[in-house]
Amino acid sequence: MDAPTASSSLPFLAGAALAILFLLICSAIFSGSETALTTANRGKLHKRAERGDRGAQRALRLTEDKERLIGAILLGNNLVNIMAASLATMLFTIVLGEGGVAVATLLMTALVLIFSEVLPKTYAITNADAVARRVAGFMTVIVRLAAPVVTVVQLLVRGILRLFGVQAAGAHPFAAHEEIAGAISLHHFEGTVETADRDRLLGALDLAQRTVEEVMTHRRDVEMIDIDRAPTEIIAVALASGHSRIPLWRGSPEDIVGILHTRDLARAMHAAVQAGGASALETLDIAAIVMKPYFVPEVTGLDDQLHAFMKNKTHLAVVIDEYGAMRGLVTLEDILEEIVGDIVDEHDAPGDAAVTPEADGSVIVRGSMSIRELNRAMTWELPEDDAVTMAGLVIDFARRIPEAGEAFAIHGHRVEVLERDQTRLTRLMVRNVRQT
Repeated sequence: MDAPTASSSLPFLAGAALAILFLLICSAIFSGSETALTTANRGKLHKRAERGDRGAQRALRLTEDKERLIGAILLGNNLVNIMAASLATMLFTIVLGEGGVAVATLLMTALVLIFSEVLPKTYAITNADAVARRVAGFMTVIVRLAAPVVTVVQLLVRGILRLFGVQAAGAHPFAAHEEIAGAISLHHFEGTVETADRDRLLGALDLAQRTVEEVMTHRRDVEMIDIDRAPTEIIAVALASGHSRIPLWRGSPEDIVGILHTRDLARAMHAAVQAGGASALETLDIAAIVMKPYFVPEVTGLDDQLHAFMKNKTHLAVVIDEYGAMRGLVTLEDILEEIVGDIVDEHDAPGDAAVTPEADGSVIVRGSMSIRELNRAMTWELPEDDAVTMAGLVIDFARRIPEAGEAFAIHGHRVEVLERDQTRLTRLMVRNVRQT
């Protein structure tokens, strides 16, 4: 049977040309839908969905299972592209003979690249949310129709990967946090998010991965009072303190029996003076006005502890280790400082500044200052994996307790020990040598 000629096959050629045009349009829809649905802002879609936007609701449901969505889109896109290429080859072969194969290949490559890939994807990127809402209904139908084939393909792919020892990983529990943190860092790099805003946002995200041990005040630095001291002595020490909540101990500084709030103490003093004059302070029952201590394990996450403070309506907790021994104190302010940075009030002495800059570009810090706090203050990148405080970092690097005057090069920074109190490194000088 002779092959049809161009003149005798005009209806067929016209139909084939229209079919190719239709398939290219379908390919463009698939390509644009893939880009829009994978780049759309789920936060904005969620807000619209809450207001009753059906398109946003469908788009959110589709993107919950991206593997199935992408599988359906790829199946549809490859199907229409192959059909369009086959029809174009047939059409040009009839018109041009054997040379039509090369012409069809070149022409279809250009058409698919420009009109079915680059153009719809570019439009979808610039209008991702709007396009995602518009195509969600159509793509929902496609995903349902392609579900059996996509499921078989998924099982086949996972089986092949398993042969090579590769397991298809599930969703990581911190994937959302990592995605948000990555977006914040990217916008900061691009200059649209200020450094202070980035630090606050990342600090809030990091609470779930950090423990109270990292931010607590060590027991050696905690101001405490022996509850068995004379009431007037306790009053004098409490009023001279710069803290509003002071732990009270009995027998041993590790045996905390209560927390004295200076506001409660002032009320009790006022009532005692009103009833019996100033001499009544000598017999004031301190134990009757202290609050019950609140103990938390050192491994408690900061996010959990923040919620616990809010639930229990308290601002201070005694941190204990696995043996029940006191490790230190953690306050609501300690946790908030991880988000907003160092909080200085009117009772803090001028010398209490966390970071004291020097003329040569170095800074003087307390040995108890956390590495994270210094990194945030100076935008440095000192390692935080092996130690919590700057003193801990130096001791970990030196593998001993250095003497005053010794200096070390630690990850591009010169750290000098200025003061040592017995086994404690109390003051350090740090300079970023990479910036000098």
